[in-house]
Amino acid sequence: MEFDYTITTQKDFDSAVSTVQEETAKAGFRVLYVHDVQKTLAEKEFKIEPMKIIEFCNAKSAYTVLQADIKIGLCLPCKILVYTKDGQTIISGMRPIILPQFFPHAQLGALPEEIDVLIKNVIDKAK
Repeated sequence: MEFDYTITTQKDFDSAVSTVQEETAKAGFRVLYVHDVQKTLAEKEFKIEPMKIIEFCNAKSAYTVLQADIKIGLCLPCKILVYTKDGQTIISGMRPIILPQFFPHAQLGALPEEIDVLIKNVIDKAK
């Protein structure tokens, strides 16, 4: 089972970031914050290629998993990473289907699979 779902897109970096945010909202999530990792590291004189982390959440799903195991909060909110490497723009998201591996006693039912499908769809549509 893969930890992440990652694709390469033909879009430029800024377009990919914008499209991920739009598709995330269309999928029923709320974008909470966009971390500009490149900018943050540049403030300390570290240079990297463009990278943003888009944090998003669905309140009902978050509530459900937190009721199952409060420590799942360590994995929240969900994130999609958009970055460039070797001139290519890459979109990557953590797959919620891995949660049962880390929280085997939490009764999550089909929710990890359902959210996994939604995140993969967001990434595919953002491509």
